[in-house]
Amino acid sequence: MNGYVGFDVSKEETSFCVMDNTGKILAQGKAFSDPKSLFEAMRTHTLCPERIVLETGTLSNWLARGLREYGLPVDVIDARQAHGVMKLQHNKTDANDAVLLAEISRTGFCRPVSVNSEDAQKHRMLIKARRLLVCQRRDIQNAIRGFLCALGIRFPKGSGKLGKRVQMALMERPDLAPMIEPLQASVKALEIQIKQFDLEVLKQTKASKPAQLLMTIPGVGPITALGFAATIDNAARFKKSRAIGAYLGLTSRRYQSGEMDYSGRISKFGDSLLRSLLYEAANSLLTIVRKSHPLEDWARRIRKRTSHKKACVALARKLAVIMHRMLITGDTFRWPKKEAVA
Repeated sequence: MNGYVGFDVSKEETSFCVMDNTGKILAQGKAFSDPKSLFEAMRTHTLCPERIVLETGTLSNWLARGLREYGLPVDVIDARQAHGVMKLQHNKTDANDAVLLAEISRTGFCRPVSVNSEDAQKHRMLIKARRLLVCQRRDIQNAIRGFLCALGIRFPKGSGKLGKRVQMALMERPDLAPMIEPLQASVKALEIQIKQFDLEVLKQTKASKPAQLLMTIPGVGPITALGFAATIDNAARFKKSRAIGAYLGLTSRRYQSGEMDYSGRISKFGDSLLRSLLYEAANSLLTIVRKSHPLEDWARRIRKRTSHKKACVALARKLAVIMHRMLITGDTFRWPKKEAVA
C-alpha cells in the first residue's frame, strides 16, 4: 500500500507521520535522526512510500542522501514555505508538524529543493570556515582600533600595516600592552589559519574542472569559482541561465496589487555567501581588471547613471548568468576578437 510520509527532523529524534491517499493517518511515531533508523521505521509502517517530505535544515542533506541510497523517494522542501502552512495550526508540536508535512507530501503543495552532493557540501564548508575566520580577524582588528581610538590613538584606514602601527603605539604606551597584545596574538594566529585555508582552496580548485573553467572570467578567483560550482552543483537543474539571478536573490522585488505596481531593491532571498562572493568579483572586475571588455563597459555606464554599488549588483547578476551558461556548455570566457588577439 502506498503511503505519504512527513518527517519533522530534530537533532536527536525525528517525528514521522504516514498517510494514505485519502488523508487518513496510518501511523505516527518517532525514530532516531539517522537514515538507517528512519528506513527501519518506514519498513515497519509502510511497504512502498509514494513520497517522503522533510524541511530544509542542518541534517536535511545528509538524511536525504542516506534515505535515497535505500531507494526511498525523498524530497526536501523549503522550510519557509512549510512554515507558512504550519503557523496556521493552534498547537505547535513535532507530531502535528509531521502530520502537516505528510499532508504536503500527499498534495504536493510545496516544490522540492535541490540536495547537493557530499563533495559540494564539503567545498561550501571549506569556504564558510574560511569566511568565519576572516570575520573574526576583522572584528578583533576593529576592536583594537576602537580601544585605542578611545584613548586618542587613531590609525588610518586599511589593515595592511595595522599590526606594525599598533606595535609602534604600544612602544609609546607600554601600559596598554596587557590589553592589546593578546588581541594582536589572536590576529596573528588567525592569519596563519586563514593561509592554510587559502592553500586548501587552491588545492580543491585545481582538482575541480568547473572551478577551473569559471576562473577564466576576469575578477573571478578560486574562492568565488569553487563557491559557485559547489552551490549550483548540478547546473542542469535550471532550465534557463537567467533564472540564476532570482535564485541568488540578485533580482529586484516586485509588489503588485490593484493599481499599485512597483519594483524595489533586490530580494536577497538566495544564498548570501555566494551573493557576496559574486559582488566581490564584480567589484574586482570594475576596479582592478584593466583589460577592456563590453561587460565591464556596460557596468561602467550603469555606474555613471546610478552608483558604484548598484553597478556591482547588476554586474554580479550578469556574472552569475554567464557562469551558469559556461557550466552548461563547457566553454571558456569569451573576449572580444581584438582583445583576444592582443
